[in-house]
Amino acid sequence: MIFAEEQLTPEISVQVISIWKTPKAAVIPMRIICKDVSAEVLYDVLHDTSYRKKWDSNMIDTYDIGRLTVNADVGYYSWRCPSPLKNRDFVTLRSWLPLGNDYMIINYSVKHPKHPPRKDFVRAVSLQTGYLVKTNGEKSCVLYYLTQVDPKGSLPKWVVNKVSQFVAPKAMKKIYKAGLKYPEWKRKHDPHYKPWVYPEQNTLPAVNLEELSIQRADELENIDESGVSEERMQHISDDEDGLSKDS
Repeated sequence: MIFAEEQLTPEISVQVISIWKTPKAAVIPMRIICKDVSAEVLYDVLHDTSYRKKWDSNMIDTYDIGRLTVNADVGYYSWRCPSPLKNRDFVTLRSWLPLGNDYMIINYSVKHPKHPPRKDFVRAVSLQTGYLVKTNGEKSCVLYYLTQVDPKGSLPKWVVNKVSQFVAPKAMKKIYKAGLKYPEWKRKHDPHYKPWVYPEQNTLPAVNLEELSIQRADELENIDESGVSEERMQHISDDEDGLSKDS
């Protein structure tokens, strides 16, 4: 397997495992070595929706809709796209599994009768998205990330290339930096509340599996954004980490 490494800072690099494309969407697998962040801490970061609001600068909103089992739920996430592209949102079924000292989280898009597509967003589709957090010593871990998303809409090729080459690796960097700051933040914000670890803390309403169905991309409206030029794209600072200084 071939790795293309993007050096984000002298200390942090993301390895983008060779990208391949399917008729529906590009598959982007990546990995990052997270020094001074344990696998347990990074696993908590990926679960904690309250903390995500502090570090994910692209997020508009996220919330849990309901629980299926002790290690599966349904949630909503909306994502701010650079102007003039339309913002996207997702409804996904997510499941997670501790594997000894390692952890796995996966999700895919579903339809929920109380959360249909909204007029102010383009409903995108997660065909398969997953995180694997592997222990790499007592205070270090390796994060593997794979995503295959159909953003819907006829996007220009340069948008797809920019996401795969720059946006996605920088998102990995944000997760790592969020992991470095999480222990201090969590000590001040419900330090014992971790329903993904302690299912008895989960107060979400139960979701009946019969209410859900797989969200297929061809069932959604296709928005034509192929005419968007790169010059019209809103500038995004490359060094913004999305973490609040005072939180």
